[in-house]
Amino acid sequence: MPPLTISMVTLGITLGTLMVTTANHWLTAWLGLELNMVSIIPVIAKQKHLRSTEAATKYFLTQATASALMLFSSTLNAWQTGSWNITQLDNKLSITLMISALAMKMGAAPAHFWLPEVLQGSTLATSLLITTWQKIAPITLLYMISNHTQSNIMLFIGLLSILIGGWGGINQTQLRKMMAYSSIAHLGWTITAISITPNIALLNIIIYMSMSTPFFLLLMNTSSKTLQTMTTTWAHSPTTAITLMLLLLSMAGLPPLTGFTPKLLILDNLTMHKLVPMATAMALLSLLSLIFYLRATYLLTSMSPPTTAQSTTLWRLKANHNKSTAILAPIALFNITILPTLLT
Repeated sequence: MPPLTISMVTLGITLGTLMVTTANHWLTAWLGLELNMVSIIPVIAKQKHLRSTEAATKYFLTQATASALMLFSSTLNAWQTGSWNITQLDNKLSITLMISALAMKMGAAPAHFWLPEVLQGSTLATSLLITTWQKIAPITLLYMISNHTQSNIMLFIGLLSILIGGWGGINQTQLRKMMAYSSIAHLGWTITAISITPNIALLNIIIYMSMSTPFFLLLMNTSSKTLQTMTTTWAHSPTTAITLMLLLLSMAGLPPLTGFTPKLLILDNLTMHKLVPMATAMALLSLLSLIFYLRATYLLTSMSPPTTAQSTTLWRLKANHNKSTAILAPIALFNITILPTLLT
């Protein structure tokens, strides 16, 4: 991709997200989301492959549908209340439609169908962008209307996302699809908490993004795209293998790692609001996600000495591999171990 094109795409993605996060008017927020969508489509389709074209088409159709639903919801609210302010979403039908539109934009269940396919047709760098940066704008809007959201709908979407995120990831051998279902499950935790404790929901998604970013960057360094190729990581870079293992366990939410902190806070607040059955169901359904996290962790550690890998190595060490690993390892370890002490 030419440098001028890269600059324009980066500017569009950044400016679109900033427009949404600083907007007070629904039309401004809609314009920012559209700019964001138009800017990232060339990034998804930059590979000269039918899979990339299919992923870009699916992304465009889904996001355009969600944008149309969002525009209809805000117009209906303005017709009923006379206000285009984001924080004054008072019409019940508008609230339901807006939650559905934002859930579709983020990839939460039941409108999750596009996310695994789009990530599978994209590069690892684009997958990182879609699972982190692209979720900032819709989550910000959901945070801004959290006082008007209907708790029953939010709890249903959250619980369904945790179920589908865990169930869908069990059968996956492709790391990008596995991370897509991981993103859906973590979105479920965020959506569940956002109508009860918005600040903890924001903390949850920030921690997930801080864990998934070094995970994707380490996968990019080793060119690992499947569980089979991940097994050869230990033979060439034990540091990378150990860091990936700790990041997976942290995303699974095992104590005393960082990923356990927001889940504990969410379950605690659900219990305080007398939603014990909901908290119990979420804790049990998270065991589904734990299965594929532990499977990936086992494959990473099963090739440690004196065991030797039986599969052929599909990647070779890059010139800057050791240098980039030396930079990413402290960042990942900070996100795994030190962050909980800062929060407390």
